[in-house]
Amino acid sequence: MSIELLSDSNSPRRFPRGLTATLVGFAVAVAFVLTFLHWTVNRVYVEPGQSLLLTYKGPYIFGSHETAAKGQFATVDENGDPLQIGVLEELRGPGRHFYCPLWWKREVIDDVVVEPGEVAIISSRMGETLSGKEFLVDAELNAEKKFKGVLRKAFGPGRYRINTYAYEVKKIEAEARQDGSQIKNAGWVNIPTGYVGVVTNLADNPLTGEKAGIQQKVLQPGIYLVNPKEREIDIVEIGYREKSLAVAHKVDREGHPVFDESGEPQLADGDPGGISFPSNDGFKIYMDFTAVWGIMPDQAAEVVQKFGNVQAVEDKVVIPQVESICRNMGSKFAAVDLLVGDSRLQFQQDTSEAFGAALEDKNVTMLNGLVRYIYIPQQVRTPIQMGYIADELKLTRDQEQLTAKTEADLREAERKVELEEERTIVETAKLVAELKAEGAKEAAQTEAETVKLVAAIDKQTAAIEAQATVVLGQANADAKKLMEEARAEKFGLAVAAFGSGPAYNQWVFAQGLPEDIRLNLLYAGDGTFWTDLKGFTETLLGRQLQQQRQPAKSPAPRK
Repeated sequence: MSIELLSDSNSPRRFPRGLTATLVGFAVAVAFVLTFLHWTVNRVYVEPGQSLLLTYKGPYIFGSHETAAKGQFATVDENGDPLQIGVLEELRGPGRHFYCPLWWKREVIDDVVVEPGEVAIISSRMGETLSGKEFLVDAELNAEKKFKGVLRKAFGPGRYRINTYAYEVKKIEAEARQDGSQIKNAGWVNIPTGYVGVVTNLADNPLTGEKAGIQQKVLQPGIYLVNPKEREIDIVEIGYREKSLAVAHKVDREGHPVFDESGEPQLADGDPGGISFPSNDGFKIYMDFTAVWGIMPDQAAEVVQKFGNVQAVEDKVVIPQVESICRNMGSKFAAVDLLVGDSRLQFQQDTSEAFGAALEDKNVTMLNGLVRYIYIPQQVRTPIQMGYIADELKLTRDQEQLTAKTEADLREAERKVELEEERTIVETAKLVAELKAEGAKEAAQTEAETVKLVAAIDKQTAAIEAQATVVLGQANADAKKLMEEARAEKFGLAVAAFGSGPAYNQWVFAQGLPEDIRLNLLYAGDGTFWTDLKGFTETLLGRQLQQQRQPAKSPAPRK
């Protein structure tokens, strides 16, 4: 066998059989080697949860490609074939892939897994550098890379296929940063009930129009995903709270307060605390004050901006204002005026109003400002108290006299009541007797009139009964008379109907005969007596036998 090939002159050329076999064997060997290399050297297997990052090295033998610009991916055509030397943006997912290591750099990378409670902050390495102070990129993951920087969006729990050549991933949990007296929160931020979140933007947000700095709109209670490169959250407690400035008292060994001769608690030695100020007549006055104040949601942002936190408001505003206002107001009054009278009430009202106005000026809400107790020196209290005690004793004596007089009047009134009670009992018994006698009299009269009426009624009843007897007798007589006349008329009509009296009598006689009577006619004539006698005898005897066999019947009533 030989193989013929046609040359340009169309003349066949023959190859020896051995050469043909050699060529076929060589082709098979080459195909086997290429297949082996393809399935061993070129093959890359990507496990689930991994991706394949490819970098094109360029052709070694045929043609050439330009290198992609720094910070940019290599471009590809519509079929996905590279047009530039560099890193490809698209990652290959799990499965079997074939890429020759001579032309491709193959790198298997793990997917980024963000666990519950973690936040992924992703920075883009591709694109141009942002201008000015901007550092946040408003772009989605795996979108077109125009600028380098931190992605504004933070990524919560999940699995993400991320090109590690293009992106840098940092995973964080909830974090808190101390900034002076403020605590800045980011990552997973939990705002509990009774609190709000004051937002501080670290950069402008062109998408929402928000500027960098503290935002007036606060976050309500909840859980928020916060990019620490974009914003920070101050958690501020809202609602009312109480702050009291109270004087310390002297206590005994058992911890009980010690009182002076007038019953007032004694102040602790040294500086008893509370609020102290001199009165306008030179006495040192101590007092207790309680402020009920708070921060509302619309005030939280300004509180953070001006003071830092709620405790700073208490330390820098509430306590200084209480002390300042109480001292300024109290120094205008004498010690006596702060102890008694309308001046004490006026001082309390003025102090509360001034404190409320001061907090309102700082955009802090006050619910109550209460002057709880004012400690007046004993040398001022004792004369005033003694005067009040004397006045109270006089009032007590006057009241005792009034009570005695009132008690005497009460006893006199009780005696009058008892007298009236006895008189009422006697008059009541008299009225009862009179009413009983009157009732008995009326009962007797009523009974006599009743008897009289009964007799009259009985008389009328007897007359009516007698008249009824006469009428009834007359009626019975008339009825008998009419019955007899009707009977006679009946007989007359019957006699007239039969034509004569004997005929009617015969009809009556016939009506009285029994229903089963039998009549036998016997003919009697000359020479027939003995002949007919036989039949008469049989007939008469048969009738008697029949009557004996049948039970006797009662005679029919005679009409």
